[in-house]
Amino acid sequence: MAKEFFSDKTVLKARALFLGGRLDLKGLESNRLLPALPLLINAGEHGCAVLFRYGAVVLFDLTPMEELSFLGHLQPLLRDSFETPDTEMVELAVDPATDERVENNVISIKDARLERLQVVADILAKSVVLDHYEKRVAGVFDRIEPLAERLRRTGRTEYRDSELLRHIGGTLLIQHTTVGRVEVDEKPETLWERPDLERFYVRLEDEYELKERHLALERKLELISRTAETLLNLLQHRRSLRVEWYIVILILFEIVLNLFDKFLFR
Repeated sequence: MAKEFFSDKTVLKARALFLGGRLDLKGLESNRLLPALPLLINAGEHGCAVLFRYGAVVLFDLTPMEELSFLGHLQPLLRDSFETPDTEMVELAVDPATDERVENNVISIKDARLERLQVVADILAKSVVLDHYEKRVAGVFDRIEPLAERLRRTGRTEYRDSELLRHIGGTLLIQHTTVGRVEVDEKPETLWERPDLERFYVRLEDEYELKERHLALERKLELISRTAETLLNLLQHRRSLRVEWYIVILILFEIVLNLFDKFLFR
């Protein structure tokens, strides 16, 4: 069992950031403080950090300068980094007699052992990733609503095939990230080593509504994908009809020419 990392602390600051599409952890694994994933390493003078391959990091008790320095060291390891990372901050109140819960953006914990911090980090990282994609999907919905209204009124859309394909591709990418990389529904490895923390994990998962938010995101993504595919089919159908009309016009033109030649040179 891991030692208590912040034995003299009663309040800790935790900050989760979603930095980019992927974080290469190979060069940092030798610094791990615990064998189980997610990767937990020292950070700053007295703090620690939990790192996730899908581009999220959770920092515990780092000063602003230490945070800046640490994130600067991570920058070369990031792929597809975001210009403005999404972030989420909470306080951890350490009290052995507490009923572990979340209230007013404060997570009450019994101790600050590393495994417990891993569990907190797993929840915060998933929450900040969901928040990032919830905002992106909300933006897509804002563009789809006037499109649907225009389609209802005029039966036409100004979208092109390439735009619709980008929407479909973006939807698939979000699904791949949240399901394939982030694995929102999966529990951290830490719980295999510390099954006594599972109740704590489930309580945090409920408090942050991870399953409900993930399900809502999946439904919205499905709707966006279905809408884009429907519009793409309509555009392709309209194009095929246009081609058929071109063919009919060419045939009629050829018939007229033949008739003109026949009657002109009788």
